[in-house]
Amino acid sequence: MLEPVYLAPAALVAFMTSYVATGKWINVARLIGLVGRDMNKGDDRLVAEAGGVWPLIGALFGLLTLESLYIYVEGLQYRFIDLMSLSLVLLMSAFLGFMDDILGWKKGLKIWQRVVFMAPIAVPLVAVKAGVSVVSLPLVGVVDFGILYPLILIPIGILGASNAFNMIGGYNGLEAGMASAIMAFTMAYSLLKGLDLAFQASVIMLLSLLAFLAYNWYPARVFPGNAFTYGFGAYYASLVILDDFQKFGLALFSLYFLELALFLRGLANGVYKENFARVTPDGLRPPYDKSYSVTHIALKIQLLLRGKATERGVTLTLICMQSVIGALALIAYS
Repeated sequence: MLEPVYLAPAALVAFMTSYVATGKWINVARLIGLVGRDMNKGDDRLVAEAGGVWPLIGALFGLLTLESLYIYVEGLQYRFIDLMSLSLVLLMSAFLGFMDDILGWKKGLKIWQRVVFMAPIAVPLVAVKAGVSVVSLPLVGVVDFGILYPLILIPIGILGASNAFNMIGGYNGLEAGMASAIMAFTMAYSLLKGLDLAFQASVIMLLSLLAFLAYNWYPARVFPGNAFTYGFGAYYASLVILDDFQKFGLALFSLYFLELALFLRGLANGVYKENFARVTPDGLRPPYDKSYSVTHIALKIQLLLRGKATERGVTLTLICMQSVIGALALIAYS
């Protein structure tokens, strides 16, 4: 059921909540000392941390507004169980990431702790047996996973997406920009396929992200932090599960599979990579001779095409790459 008259105010609530709360948070974070150095700058400027929790809270309020409008105006529930499960996953994953942010960069949760704590975040979807156990996978075909789907594959999907989305970042506007591109193409795909929950949830999240980007775009006044990357990854995986579009969802995450391959390449070479660039008087340079992240590839693309690399250029290059992937996925699966 798609009612634009309800979606519009819900998206507006998401946008305004994200915009106002993020603006207020910047002052609060600076006041309490929750700031971090902007690593790709030549100076020691400090930027407010952990602001990415607010676009997620904005999206949460947008989803609840949407459900409320259906109940109070139409007198009926709109996919209540699915929407409440999605909201709980978003809230729980954002809380976990926010706690990681509060503990501090490189001082927060260890890798094994992330795995242990992220897996239960899938419980709202597992409890309601969300999704369809018959899955169509790229290069594999149709597979019926039966009871293994809710009990095993859903937690793996939530865990995998949240950690994967956390891997590409470190540049002003990058994480929120990539998330915006993913939401825009999910919105287009779900509209074409008539997936009303995914469409409305994508619009609501996209508007919340655009409000956050007003502060996070270069030069950033606030960083998103793990609250955002964990929360958005879990949110997107939940949409894929709830409206059953695994092929398109996996295709849209292609850059993150490449990032994992490059990360493993680094480990094989004894390098636990950083995404940040090497700052020089002539601009940014890749931090290693080899590429161990798609951010390093973006730096090299800029150097090849422009003769110099900038932080904004890295963000725009990767958003363009994500958009090309999104367009190809739309062509392939629509």
